[in-house]
Amino acid sequence: MDVTYEGTRREIATDEGVIVYHEAGEHNDDALLLLHGSGPGVTGWRNYRGNLEYFARTHHCYIVEFPGFGVSDAVEGHPVLTAGSSVIRFMDALGIESAAMIGNSMGGVVGVNLAIKHPDRVRKLVTIGGVGPNIFSSSPSEGLRLLQEFTDAPDRDKLVRWLNAMVYDRALVTDELIEERWEAAINPDAAKTAAMMYGSAAFEMQQKFLADADFPPYWAMMHKVKCPTLLTWGRDDRVSPPDMSLAPMRLIPDAQLNIFPKCGHWVMIEAKAAFEASVTAFLDQ
Repeated sequence: MDVTYEGTRREIATDEGVIVYHEAGEHNDDALLLLHGSGPGVTGWRNYRGNLEYFARTHHCYIVEFPGFGVSDAVEGHPVLTAGSSVIRFMDALGIESAAMIGNSMGGVVGVNLAIKHPDRVRKLVTIGGVGPNIFSSSPSEGLRLLQEFTDAPDRDKLVRWLNAMVYDRALVTDELIEERWEAAINPDAAKTAAMMYGSAAFEMQQKFLADADFPPYWAMMHKVKCPTLLTWGRDDRVSPPDMSLAPMRLIPDAQLNIFPKCGHWVMIEAKAAFEASVTAFLDQ
C-alpha cells in the first residue's frame, strides 16, 4: 500500500474552491476522516502521516486539508466554521454519506460541531485534546500564550518555544520539524488564518464577542452529540490541559475518556501505538 505524500495526495473541486486531501485504504464502506488541528505550519498530512498506514489497513482514510492553512483554497470566514463547512462539501463531493472522524484539537472542535449540527454525517467521533472549556487550569493556557506570541511577531525562537510546549519529549522537536513548520507558517494564507485565530487583537475581540453573545458556546451544546465518542488526551498537555476533558466527558451522552501518560498535545504522534490501539478498539465496538 502506497502511503507516501505524492502517492496519497488528491484534489477535488467544490463550489468554494479546491480541497486537497490524502486517501488510502480499500475499505470503501468504512470511511474514516482525519481532521487536523491549528498552529504554525500545521497541515493534515503533518498531523497524521505517521498514522495513515495503520488506519488504512481497516478503513478507507481521508486526511482533509482545511481551507486557509496554505494547502486547500482559502475561503472567507472564521477558520473553525469554514473547516466544518469544508468537511461537508468534501463529503458531498465524494458521495460520502457518513463517516467516523478523528479530530486533533481544532479538528476535534470541528468534529463536535458537525456531530451537533449534522448528526447523520458522523458515525463515531474521536477527539485529541482541545475540546471543552478550561475548568481548573488558566485560560489561555501556556501553550496558547506562546502561540499568541508567535502569531503577533513570528520568529524561529518563538516557534521553537511553542513546539516544545506541544510535546512531553522535546527530542521530537527536531531541526527538520522546526524548518518544516517555519516554512509553512510564513505562507500568506496560513499567516492570515493564524492572525484570525490567535493574534492578540483577534483574541480580545473573541472574548468580547463571547461575553456579549446571547447564545451558548459550542461546548455547552455537547449534550446534543449522539454518536459514540472517544476523548483522548495527553496527561501533560500544556495547550489544552486535561481538566478540559471533564466537561465533554460528562456532557456527551456516549463518551469515554482515555488519558495517556508522558504525552503532550500530539497524542497521535507521541503515544502513537497506544493511541492507534485505543482508537481501533473503539471503532470496532
